[in-house]
Amino acid sequence: MLSVRALAKRFAAPRARTVLANVDLELRAGEYVAIMGESGAGKSTLLNLIAGLDRPDEGTIRVAGHDLAALDDDALTRLRREHMGFVFQAFHVLPYLSVGLNVALPLSLLGVAPTQAEARVRDALRDVGMLDRQASRPSELSGGELQRVAIARALVHQPSLVLADEPTGNLDPESAATVLDLLRAQVEARGAAGILVTHSATAARTAHRVLMLSRDGLRDHSP
Repeated sequence: MLSVRALAKRFAAPRARTVLANVDLELRAGEYVAIMGESGAGKSTLLNLIAGLDRPDEGTIRVAGHDLAALDDDALTRLRREHMGFVFQAFHVLPYLSVGLNVALPLSLLGVAPTQAEARVRDALRDVGMLDRQASRPSELSGGELQRVAIARALVHQPSLVLADEPTGNLDPESAATVLDLLRAQVEARGAAGILVTHSATAARTAHRVLMLSRDGLRDHSP
């Protein structure tokens, strides 16, 4: 699902520095890994490169068989819509849309027929325990409920790769534990590859593997 080889990224002057170097990563379907590292280690930069939101200075990235370097901006946008799902710390649900319509957004962008989309939205919300809140507005939900909705939205179009950037940073410990267990279970059940970026060792332990990002690349840091 994901292959990263010899990845490097540098920032130019006036604050020239190497952010990433010698990064290698392979993920298969159903595999869920956590990436940790100190602030400034390049975790968010790595996610941006994998998502095709930025270009590396060296190395290759392949997502679901697609070489990102060979794609223009329009093709990268299509790749994100079709093959990637995103879960963010700040949820990024649209406040003026119902829960159901928020989850339906990826399907709308892909042109999925309304009847089929409605069924997939119901299934996705049922999987995260939020079907009874389909008509609710985001303002009526707790933080943990909002993150459940975000997970449903990230997975409703059956992506090959799920990228989660500090998804429990705004949650209390109990809600965070529930969301982390749910995220892993959903990635496994849907046969996606998943990356969890986190500062929390507790959160990282919910993944199959824990990787530490440093200037030397990614190193296995599993317990």
